[in-house]
Amino acid sequence: MKALLTAASLALSLLGTSALAEQIVDTSKLNNELIATKDDKKYTIATVVKVDGIAWFDRMRDGVEQFKADTGHDVWMVGPSQADAAAQVQIIENLIAQGVDAIAVVPFSVEAVEPVLKKARDRGIVVISHEASNLENTDYDLEAFDNLAYGANLMKELGKYTGGKGKYVATVGSLTSKSQMEWVDGAVAYQKEHFPDMEMVGDRLETYDDAATDYTKLKEAMTTYPDITGILGAPMPTSAGAGRLIAEGGLKDKVFFAGTGLPSVAGEYLANGDIQYIQFWDPAVAGYAMNMLAIAALEGKGDQIKAELNLGLNGYESLITPNEDRPNLLYGAGWVGVTADNMDKYDF
Repeated sequence: MKALLTAASLALSLLGTSALAEQIVDTSKLNNELIATKDDKKYTIATVVKVDGIAWFDRMRDGVEQFKADTGHDVWMVGPSQADAAAQVQIIENLIAQGVDAIAVVPFSVEAVEPVLKKARDRGIVVISHEASNLENTDYDLEAFDNLAYGANLMKELGKYTGGKGKYVATVGSLTSKSQMEWVDGAVAYQKEHFPDMEMVGDRLETYDDAATDYTKLKEAMTTYPDITGILGAPMPTSAGAGRLIAEGGLKDKVFFAGTGLPSVAGEYLANGDIQYIQFWDPAVAGYAMNMLAIAALEGKGDQIKAELNLGLNGYESLITPNEDRPNLLYGAGWVGVTADNMDKYDF
């Protein structure tokens, strides 16, 4: 019996070591000085996302939970069950009432959260935002990259597959999602300069970060414009909605797709050739990075949060401040492009 208990203890120990060795966010080069706190003080930080329960934000939760495990701060992630601006505002109101130290937020609608985030900051709560480059009531907005360049690269890839010709449609999660709208702006600008024989038809389709809505609205667009040959997807779920539509409609090699996506969501459609290209950054790293900035701000280290700051995280090794009038707008660098040929390198 003693031998069995000893073996079991050893097995549990090895499992624990393995789990620690398989951390999702690589922190081997982390800027620990930035998040060091006086007297080892611990803070409460809530990360509020657009919608809970989709793969993108499931991955972000992994990063937030790793930050909690790594640092001991009381941090968690929360979001509405459906993409709903009013529901997200109510969550933030509840957090203000709870008296959290900081809120990291990925707004569904920038305009909708402005008043409640102002209220939070008036109460002394630090606000860190992501995918919200035009948000005013934030201490720091952290973007993974230059939004226009991200969108331009999506169009560069889409144009390869369409031969630089034909009609296309574009989706956004919300018409008030500044970052996604900028991605499409960048894509359209690139198309007009490099693919003059392509044309975006209809208005940008607002799909509320929901693959079923993507499918329905894209199907309606295909009925209105049956000669569409391209789909540009800003929100992650469009990759699945478009893939399903193309697969079910027998549109493979007739309609092409490039957009934000994750292998765990779009892998089946990539492998089958229904969609051609997805692009993303790691939301787990973004979640970790937002919480790092929250701690630094709470500790009064604003003088360190500036251009060239190295968080020690992949993609955030040398932050840039693209707008001298808004020094609190910070960009990382780099995104990942995935096709059927390299999708096996990514497990999320």
